[in-house]
Amino acid sequence: MQTAKDVLQSTQAHIDGERLWQSLMELAQLGATAKGGVCRLALTDLDRQARDLFVQWTEAAGCTVSVDGVGNIFARRPGRNPQLPPVMTGSHIDTQPTGGKFDGCFGVLAGLEVLRTLNDLQIETEAPLEVVVWTNEEGSRFAPCMMGSGVFAEKFTLQETLAKRDAQGVSVGEALNAIGYAGTRAVSGHPVGAYFEAHIEQGPILEDQRKTIGVVLGALGQKWFDLTLRGVEAHAGPTPMHLRKDALVGASAVVAAVNRVALEHQPHACGTVGCLQAYPGSRNVIPGEVRMTLDFRHLEPARLDSMIAQVQEVIAATAQQHGLTYTLTPTADFPPLYFDKGCVEAVRSAAQGLGMSHMDIVSGAGHDAIFLAELGPAGMIFVPCEGGISHNEIENADPKDLAAGCAVLLRAMLAAAQAVAQREAA
Repeated sequence: MQTAKDVLQSTQAHIDGERLWQSLMELAQLGATAKGGVCRLALTDLDRQARDLFVQWTEAAGCTVSVDGVGNIFARRPGRNPQLPPVMTGSHIDTQPTGGKFDGCFGVLAGLEVLRTLNDLQIETEAPLEVVVWTNEEGSRFAPCMMGSGVFAEKFTLQETLAKRDAQGVSVGEALNAIGYAGTRAVSGHPVGAYFEAHIEQGPILEDQRKTIGVVLGALGQKWFDLTLRGVEAHAGPTPMHLRKDALVGASAVVAAVNRVALEHQPHACGTVGCLQAYPGSRNVIPGEVRMTLDFRHLEPARLDSMIAQVQEVIAATAQQHGLTYTLTPTADFPPLYFDKGCVEAVRSAAQGLGMSHMDIVSGAGHDAIFLAELGPAGMIFVPCEGGISHNEIENADPKDLAAGCAVLLRAMLAAAQAVAQREAA
């Protein structure tokens, strides 16, 4: 029998990579698509089946399972001191309509494999450990995304969240009741000793740099806007070029500006126009209105604001040049986040101790860990995904990389459990 100290000092991975892979493949059968992906939207019957499977697996691993009012599932492995705040890990098991097998699901089942491994090694931690399935992280069926962790972190109220409706008019509360996951556990007020989330990178950096582990330093700040440019519809033939008020010509200048300022603010800058609709949408009518979305991201707040200010200048200038009016409406604002230094170092030390290639990296996407970081120390572990492709049915990851990420998670959680005990004793 080994101790937690033995595991932390060992160079062995310990976890069962084949067991982890088989669990991922079994979960992926629930909502499997013809192209090899998964369609398992939040709070559907397929989601219920996946939740039931998770509960079955964690109860078999000796966990006590509870469900809160927004459907978050908590599987707790007891520690020697039940009064200590738990070291938590988890992610989500809902998917995009054309999602893959690993986004979110890897984080949940890596947590399960950590618990199974500790059982195999007969290791008891001082602090309890919890694996969590967060409700509706994707936001595909119900808005907003990261719903369950947002309620847990008191970013959203339970009452408002339960009233949210999907495109068919079904509310979150109704859907939770329909699948039997409207739980009784309180949605907030639970202490967090530490939180780790293992995840595929969803980008190409680790693969490009040939690194196995991404030590996630933080997450990019995000600011989103809806922009409407208004000109005048006119006939494409009789209207001279110099007399046109073409909203799409103005929009093209904005698209170019968004791309340019992102390139000028490297590293860690991203700028995207993800949606663009020109009206009236006829081939021989000059567009009189364009609606578009602007997505700005950066790790440094000042540089994020600078990117936005530069694009706003271009919007104003192009509107004046082409005789347009415009409306710019903020739609989302997530500040940049740096994860806890202790958690970051626990991930880095685990990768070093296992002899795994690793690099510091920043998350460009939103994750449940972002909300959990406001409740206690938090960190993330990235592993490569093939071609950097995610939110796609062809999303893929190497079983060896997934096993490596899980091994790092095991060591990081054990180190955090020791730190929690020491911190509470001080």
